[in-house]
Amino acid sequence: MEAKYNPLFESFTFRSGVQVGNRVVMAPMTNWSSNLDGTVSDAEIDYYSRRAGGVGLVVTACTNVSVNGQGFHGQFAGYSDNFIPSLARVATTIQEKGSKAVLQIFHGGRMCPPELVNGDVVSASAVPTDDGKVTPRALSDEEIVAIIQEFGEVTRRAIEAGYDGVEIHGANNYLLQQFFSGFTNHREDRFGGSLEKRLAFPLAIVDAVKQAVALHAKGPFLVGYRLSPEEPEEAGITMKDTFALLDALAEKDLDYIHISLMDFWSEPRRGVEANGLSRMELIRDCVGKRVPIMGVGSIQTADDALKALEIGIPLIALGRELIVEPDWVEKIESGREADIATTVSKDAQKLLVVPGPLWQGMMNSPGWFPVV
Repeated sequence: MEAKYNPLFESFTFRSGVQVGNRVVMAPMTNWSSNLDGTVSDAEIDYYSRRAGGVGLVVTACTNVSVNGQGFHGQFAGYSDNFIPSLARVATTIQEKGSKAVLQIFHGGRMCPPELVNGDVVSASAVPTDDGKVTPRALSDEEIVAIIQEFGEVTRRAIEAGYDGVEIHGANNYLLQQFFSGFTNHREDRFGGSLEKRLAFPLAIVDAVKQAVALHAKGPFLVGYRLSPEEPEEAGITMKDTFALLDALAEKDLDYIHISLMDFWSEPRRGVEANGLSRMELIRDCVGKRVPIMGVGSIQTADDALKALEIGIPLIALGRELIVEPDWVEKIESGREADIATTVSKDAQKLLVVPGPLWQGMMNSPGWFPVV
């Protein structure tokens, strides 16, 4: 291995005591490939097996904590103890390859397809979706409390299934973000009406998850939180809002905060004097000394990852690139970084071990993957 890449292969110990062998993480990616009953399919197991091992940590695709929280077709579920054996299949597969396994947990809120939740789409407030096709129902106080408890319960299931941690999905316009955003949260109760009150729901979920870990984990078990730093809507989340969320999360003794971006180096829209800094650099300056930051977004080559690491982001997540190149880490380790694939061939599905629904999405969504 070329010496300059050594920093990518330094071990890292999280606050909880969980240790990983390098700084490279497999980002959570939806694959639409679970069984109809919400259990993990063999195709998904093969997909994770092909990509685990090189990376220090694998964050799974998100699992819904509630029956009415399913955000995707072909999503594996976690809302009942009946799913513990299914969840355990993923954890065991990842760990047998030598990587740590983290279960991403979420509720889709207004992003849930109506046919997956019996038409009962819920959110912080009754704000129609962007396409105007769905207007969610505002959750009652009692329902909000129940969902908070469900995040705690799915954490217990993750512990029983053998995971090394959970990642709370507060990004990508799903329910936690819907509560934090002034665009989707018009409530006038304890869960909305001011920035502080819009923080109440996501912070209560962090507390419920941490409490479940304290009660049930018999060894080191990490808790991460994923967030999207901005929204395009005028009333939506700004960088200033995100700094408030980051400050609050930094007080929760989290193992990491995962910043969800399409481009690692993207610049802020509004709410801050950036002075030429990227969102990731601003976030680093805000809380990087208090909680480890995980960065993601169009990192393809070894040099891309090294550049990201060198600005003080200690954990680098790869999403699409690990689908295109499952041997990304191994090729750098063996001095073959020049052989890393950054495009995908139309006839490579079997070679790359990609489930059919994900492959069809890759092939039929122009611009999503670099298909040649």
